[in-house]
Amino acid sequence: MVRKSIPLARQVVQEILAGIASGKLARENGGLPSETELSQLYGVSRATIREALSQLEQRGAVNRRHGVGTFVAPTPRIDAGLEELASLETLARNMGLETQMGDPSIEERPATPAEAQCLQLARATPVLVVARVIKTGARPIAYLVDIVPTTVLQRANLDQTFRGSVLDVLIQRGDLSHSRTDILIEAVSAAIARKLDLKRGTPLLKLDAQLFTRAGAVVDYSTSYFVPGYFHFHVIRQIRN
Repeated sequence: MVRKSIPLARQVVQEILAGIASGKLARENGGLPSETELSQLYGVSRATIREALSQLEQRGAVNRRHGVGTFVAPTPRIDAGLEELASLETLARNMGLETQMGDPSIEERPATPAEAQCLQLARATPVLVVARVIKTGARPIAYLVDIVPTTVLQRANLDQTFRGSVLDVLIQRGDLSHSRTDILIEAVSAAIARKLDLKRGTPLLKLDAQLFTRAGAVVDYSTSYFVPGYFHFHVIRQIRN
């Protein structure tokens, strides 16, 4: 478990979060093992365990009750149907769930061959790439990446205060028709695991989506990763007459 480049307490935080997400660590009442048990489980000192639990409490991931124990905090969850074409921010707002966006990474660059194929563009066509982490409180719950042709949206169109959604920007412009979305389960890479404070290899729900105009052009290709436990997506299926 030990990786010298990451503080030991933070490694334990990632291990505990992974154990909670998998359902293997918390008891039925939401209680976590004692500090002594966690110390033995992860092979670290009780002082390291206490520091890790303190960090988890600050994030709102656990509640510590003096003389009773440590319990998994109730998880705010976004429950939405995938039939509705709406941004994550809009879904959360409609449910009264407060979310924040970390500082976005915004760049213009040539599209990779895979991106160009998804956007139905010629290879190396200039695109705008917007990547951001979504949080509730201090806890990262999703990582979203939008790739848009610069003929549709440019960096100059997003001002210094941009903290919203590329989808919302495109919806406000009009002319959108539908989205085609692939639903996947993917083991998280090391880079994305760091952004979401997860253990590398944690299975995440991943949505790959193409956004189409009424004329059939693809104006956005997005990839979204969702931390387990914070989202419940459903699909309403009807019998075709």
